[in-house]
Amino acid sequence: MGSIIATIGQDRYTTNIVSEREHALLADEPVAKGGTDKGPMPEELLAASLGACTCITLRMYANRKQWPVEQIEATVNVHYHTDNPIPVLSLNIKLTGTLSDDQKQRLLVIAGKCPMHKAITNPLVIETRVV
Repeated sequence: MGSIIATIGQDRYTTNIVSEREHALLADEPVAKGGTDKGPMPEELLAASLGACTCITLRMYANRKQWPVEQIEATVNVHYHTDNPIPVLSLNIKLTGTLSDDQKQRLLVIAGKCPMHKAITNPLVIETRVV
């Protein structure tokens, strides 16, 4: 995977994000938290990563199996329990197409195998340094 560069200037809290392949987006905080609401919050970007990865993984699998999946929709909600600062991600998957119950169950298993799901649910190493 290529690098992601996030840059913030003097603005509160609008952050420009650019991928090595030159895809750009913004992150921000809502007005209620002091931001300008120009983009998703960081936890929403995490949820978006899980949702996108789940959809892509399921599409690849369904295509390989030649299953009649017309559309895959992943809804990810981020919430916190009052006694724990670690976010909880709730993932709901809607499958459109003529699928058997066995196929739906298999796709549920495959959803748990997407790279982002694995990264989020396993010990993650972040090497941080000032350069």
